[in-house]
Amino acid sequence: MSTATAQPVAPSCIRQAIKEIDADGLKALSEKGKANPDAVVTLKAKTVCEGRFRNLTYIRDLDPVVVDEPPHLLGDDTAPNPSEATLAALGACLAVGVHANATARQIKISKLELNMEADINVTAVWGTGDLDESKPLGFTAIRVYFDVETVDPISEEDLQDLLDTAEKWSPVANTMTRPVDLSCHLA
Repeated sequence: MSTATAQPVAPSCIRQAIKEIDADGLKALSEKGKANPDAVVTLKAKTVCEGRFRNLTYIRDLDPVVVDEPPHLLGDDTAPNPSEATLAALGACLAVGVHANATARQIKISKLELNMEADINVTAVWGTGDLDESKPLGFTAIRVYFDVETVDPISEEDLQDLLDTAEKWSPVANTMTRPVDLSCHLA
């Protein structure tokens, strides 16, 4: 089963010159990481099912992140589904990495857009459908296409190095590409 989705279109306001990162703040944060390389923080979130497949996830004191399913997966289509939200997290994390590394290298970015595609088999229907144990669950392939422009020209090699560095050091990309301990318990 293949379901094609429309190409997302970013609003024109996103296509303006990118606001710079505080280079001194980035340098201080980098030095803090180098001084304490074994530091681990615990991130927390609370997800509450609002009804049907619509869920609200509360993080820090921010407005909740809404996640839903599209109509072909029996949702109300009010927000991205969990897999799309995962792609959004990957895209944002890679973009942060590109922007941070560009700032550290004194490269000013005027455009940074990532188009992502992911292949996923949804026939298991969350454990209620085709339960063939040999079927891979989750994404089987993710493709990220970077559209990056800089204020001053840089070589394609230097631009590729920015992208490679962002991918290598992205916490979200690493979470997707290496085993992670996951445990689920009753509260």
